Amino acid sequence: MRSSTLPVNEYASYYTTYINALDDVHLTEELEISLHDFIRFVQDIPMDKFDYRYAEGKWTIKDIILHLTDAERVFSYRALRFARQDKTPLPGFEENSYVDAAHAGDRSIQDLLSELSVVRHATLALFKSFSENQLKSMGTASEVEVSVRAIGFIIIGHMKHHQRIFKERYL
Repeated sequence: MRSSTLPVNEYASYYTTYINALDDVHLTEELEISLHDFIRFVQDIPMDKFDYRYAEGKWTIKDIILHLTDAERVFSYRALRFARQDKTPLPGFEENSYVDAAHAGDRSIQDLLSELSVVRHATLALFKSFSENQLKSMGTASEVEVSVRAIGFIIIGHMKHHQRIFKERYL
């Protein structure tokens, strides 16, 4: 499955930013590649930037890395439920509350990247286990319909989106 063939009716319009952040990529290949690219990128960021906020109330780079990890866990859970034909509508999650409660600033950058890597490898194994029909399965999250395969591309695009934000506002 390639991102360029993902029908727009398989995800909410507010995910378009994440989907459009992708070149024509293969889902499981890019789940792996994008993790390695992101970690290499973060490891080149100067140490004094990890706790930097470009404006009052904005997240730090550490906050965003843990946000990516938390969001990927939530998205993967949704994908699992929908692939297993669970039609129970799932609620959204309050990302700001997650960041406030996580205390990413108390952790080392290596610890945060290690956790992100473990979560991504679990996500990759999960998506590799899905059949073509399971990838096409739909479910409701945050009051909108979304497919399993769209969730995979959203995970990738979400990471790329934040990497772009790092470049534009933090470095």
